Amino acid sequence: MSKAGVRVEFDVENATDKLPRHIAIVMDGNGRWANRRHRPRTFGHRAGQKAVRATIEACLRRGIAALTVFAFSSENWQRPDEEVGALMTLFLKALGREVDELHDHGVRVRFIGELGAFSPALRERMRAAMEKTRGNGKLAFNIAVNYGGRWDIAQAARHAAQAVVRDEITPARIDETFLASHFALADLPPLDLFIRTGGEKRVSNFLLWQLAYAELYFTDTLWPDFDAACLDAALADFAARERRYGKTSAQLSSGTAGAS
Repeated sequence: MSKAGVRVEFDVENATDKLPRHIAIVMDGNGRWANRRHRPRTFGHRAGQKAVRATIEACLRRGIAALTVFAFSSENWQRPDEEVGALMTLFLKALGREVDELHDHGVRVRFIGELGAFSPALRERMRAAMEKTRGNGKLAFNIAVNYGGRWDIAQAARHAAQAVVRDEITPARIDETFLASHFALADLPPLDLFIRTGGEKRVSNFLLWQLAYAELYFTDTLWPDFDAACLDAALADFAARERRYGKTSAQLSSGTAGAS
């Protein structure tokens, strides 16, 4: 766990084998960042967009394959109407402004979640962004909107039930591998590193299934202050960990298989 203000140099050139392939981030702290400056919460959300750009650029430089950010949870609809409205406006403006640049840098944009809750105009912008960038391969950038981990599990289970009803499979065929193939990010590398900014230490219904073997990293840094140096601190922490997947350290060092 890092502390706010800490800067860690991370030697990417000599640690490529220890880099995560897939990073997920809960971008927390926009509102508190704005409150400390006696500004409205929307000011913090706008500042947070700069941190998103900085993180994407850092992931591209470091060769990260996939980045998934939690932009708007299914629970965020409970926030004040004016804040939700401002967020929707920010989404629209950002899509119009950022997609061309992301496309030029080889970034594939994807939105995951129950998109039907958004306005037709916003859904069309999302669709156009995904279509424009679908062939890009330098970074898979996934934006979770109106998303919840429980929703993701439920929709995968629903696909399985529908397959049974259509006589495509038997109930006995429904196992972890089958379900995993129906999650929102099924085609991407498994989640390696989960980062949450803002000092809170919970996962908040984000990528619940995918978090099973991810390394968790929490930082006090508020999201608008998160930059490439903050990402490097998380990467350095990740590289120092031993990922055993149920085995012992001795088994890993010797290459011996088997359960712990």
